[in-house]
Amino acid sequence: MKIIGSSDRRFKAVFDRMKGRGRVSDRTLENAVRKILDDVRRRGDRALFKYGMRFDGVSLDPRTIEVLPEEIREALSKLDKGAAKALKLAARRIERYHRRQIARSWSYIETTGIELGQEIRPLERVGIYAPGGLAAYPSTVLMAAMPARIAGVREVILATPPGRSGVNPFILAAAAIAGVDRVFKMGGAQAIAALAYGTESVPAVDKIVGPGNAYVAMAKRMVFGSVGIDMIAGPSEIMIVCDGKADPVVIAADLLAQAEHDELASAILLTTDRPFARSVAREVDLQLGELSRRGIARKSIEKYGLIVLTADIDEALFIVNRFAPEHLELVVADPKRILRKVRNAGAVFLGPNTPEVLGDYLAGPNHILPTGGTARFSSPLGVYDFVKRTSLISFTAGALEKYGAEAETFARLEGLEAHGRAIAKRLKSKKS
Repeated sequence: MKIIGSSDRRFKAVFDRMKGRGRVSDRTLENAVRKILDDVRRRGDRALFKYGMRFDGVSLDPRTIEVLPEEIREALSKLDKGAAKALKLAARRIERYHRRQIARSWSYIETTGIELGQEIRPLERVGIYAPGGLAAYPSTVLMAAMPARIAGVREVILATPPGRSGVNPFILAAAAIAGVDRVFKMGGAQAIAALAYGTESVPAVDKIVGPGNAYVAMAKRMVFGSVGIDMIAGPSEIMIVCDGKADPVVIAADLLAQAEHDELASAILLTTDRPFARSVAREVDLQLGELSRRGIARKSIEKYGLIVLTADIDEALFIVNRFAPEHLELVVADPKRILRKVRNAGAVFLGPNTPEVLGDYLAGPNHILPTGGTARFSSPLGVYDFVKRTSLISFTAGALEKYGAEAETFARLEGLEAHGRAIAKRLKSKKS
């Protein structure tokens, strides 16, 4: 791994390149995705099946596009006992955590005769996108579907790309555990289009959540407005702040756990200890050779892996807040003491015994997190993403009389005569 000092004149350029990686702004990609979206919107199933054959190599039709309920149940029943135990444990912990996020409707009555409030209502139908090819993530199904169920969503639909032998059985088993209603064999931008606009076989949804490749991310961005989306998910990333007292072996392992995701994944260590930095760099090289996905991990480390030497921990946290990482590990003597200085991060892992990988699977908090610096203004996926808020307003006659004149004044200030008359005519009728 490259080691660079925060005071090095090259640091800003290197840091900016890390921040800017994977941004979905390529014009060629945008044009290709727009063509797919428009085609599926116009031609429905015919376009959906065409792209399924082109990109997934699978021939589908209205009878085979949807996974049968009995196939979903069968996948769970055939699951290895160890795998089933792990999935069910994760589901229980995810549910326990997310139930704390449930929001209630509320209202209050003012003494002036005004009742104000907010109604919390679940979305009707949501679509979840889960990668399902060589990199299938049943954990993503649990993380997306369970908060939707807890929120009270009426229908949860899963889209996942099929292989030549069908949908990944671990994806189907997770769907069964999480209570997914329907599973469709479709991936890529065409799946996002089908969920957003609907086809003869696929119902349109109100919101689409879940990560995917660059085509999926671009498609989500482009259908936003027709439907809601959770976020534009980019390549995975981790930052580790370490005081040099940890075991270099486990720090290297945590960096590589992110690097094996994707060639665009970023793994960055911030430390004040130069000998420790060198030990971690050597250990990364040693462990790389032991990985089955070493080709991907090596390219990630070469392009976007970095060890930064900082003057102190405060400077490390300053860099963290500028980067706003998806995952942040604080491997220091007293992580809670410095936690208050962390403003921007998707998820924070405290201490040497809390590897980020726990958060990927069964710690409980959601692993669908803001990436690419968006933790500055957005949050992990949660129950709150599957509800909408409606304001409630009720004025009595006396309250209208008390505040109506000022509302009418506002209307005049904005040059909206009919607005003012809507107040004035009520006040006049009460006087007559």
